[in-house]
Amino acid sequence: MKQIRTDIIPVRQEFVYKSGDADLDWEAICFFVAVGFFPGTDTYYKYRQVLPPGSESIITKNGYVHESNPWFQWYYKPRDISFSRALEEFTQLFESIVEEQSKGMKVILPLSGGLDSRTQAVALKRLNATVHAYSYSFKGGYPEHKISAKIAKASKFPFTAMTIPSGYLWNEIDNLAKMNQCYADFTHPRQLAVIDELKSLGNVFSLGHWGDVLFDNENLPPMSHDEQVHLLIKKIIKKGGAELAEAIWKAKELNGSFAQFLEAKVSAMLATIRIEEPNARIRAFKSKYWAPRWTSVNLSVFESVNPVKLPYYDARMCNFICTIPEAYLADRKLQKEYIKRKAPQLARITWQESKPFNLYNAHLNREPYNLPYRAVHKLKRELNGVFGKKFVQRNWELQFLGGQQQTQLKTYLNSVEMRDFIPSEITQQILTNFNEKDSVYWSHPLSMLLTLAVFAKKFRV
Repeated sequence: MKQIRTDIIPVRQEFVYKSGDADLDWEAICFFVAVGFFPGTDTYYKYRQVLPPGSESIITKNGYVHESNPWFQWYYKPRDISFSRALEEFTQLFESIVEEQSKGMKVILPLSGGLDSRTQAVALKRLNATVHAYSYSFKGGYPEHKISAKIAKASKFPFTAMTIPSGYLWNEIDNLAKMNQCYADFTHPRQLAVIDELKSLGNVFSLGHWGDVLFDNENLPPMSHDEQVHLLIKKIIKKGGAELAEAIWKAKELNGSFAQFLEAKVSAMLATIRIEEPNARIRAFKSKYWAPRWTSVNLSVFESVNPVKLPYYDARMCNFICTIPEAYLADRKLQKEYIKRKAPQLARITWQESKPFNLYNAHLNREPYNLPYRAVHKLKRELNGVFGKKFVQRNWELQFLGGQQQTQLKTYLNSVEMRDFIPSEITQQILTNFNEKDSVYWSHPLSMLLTLAVFAKKFRV
């Protein structure tokens, strides 16, 4: 027997066994293709599971769960404190966590134009940490690295700009499958394209994942449990995901409909979170289910070359969030004020979410103030179209579009293993919809079919 204690937000999945047949869990697989992550502790197989987050489990020598109990439950107990006091506490906590994670290390800091990594940059600069920052942009896309370069320059960090090329996935897909074991799709971890270059920049990654969820809210009014379930389904379901899931559901002759199953499953998952305040409850749902089963899965790409540290995953940060009034979390108030007070020069740099505005004037990102920027941006896109240049906004555009990419894609989708796994008519219909109808809408189901194809070839028992 051995005991395993999982973190509140685990960095990696702990696979164990439970009693039952070694059959594929098609209900879980349908959930997976619809939303992009597996629900709860489910996996591809009925007899296999992952340990739940925030739990202590006793595992037998054969790898079976003997007993599992939670040591942490998400809660909401806001304290009666001022915003200034909350900001002071956040500053002390965040910087102490970052210091612990970076002391004596050469930190590799992925920078974006957003707030999470910018907040890390502030802390690392104030702590005089050794940092090498980097950023990447899509070939033919928005030059995101230009904002990141300004943040790095203001922080006096060495900086490397990288470009994500088209078609890199096909040379790396086997390696990625080994890393994430097909528990997440292959088009989101764009760092895979430059991972060898990243290895030489330092010896630990400081990653800002999940800060945008913890330090914001949905601005929700009071809502019933059922209303929250419907809201969550709208948030987690991907374009085209329900259609693919329903098609597989019918092909496998499962009882009822996928829509009924999805609602019941989400309701049961949400019921485990005993919080009345809807904003805090939705945040807890995302942190309990979405973060460990989707966000964390592709952290394995970073871990393949260097250890990862995530200040927002820290248990102290999770507990801190549970005690902060929602009003202080709304609109990223704590992060923005921290940056403005501790590094005003970084606050004056464009905030990508509100470009061309920064943290001081982001409130102007509305009509009529943002009309000039929107007009110029639209004109650039139209001119690119005139000259045959497609403006790339998503990684799948670089991996799925074009003759060479389509050939590679079809090789996987039409494999013998895939045809035995998913009916060919489903696969061909999704591919046709992607190529002839709406590539944006059908990109997610196509990506999930590729994931299933690789799973069928490499991991299916």
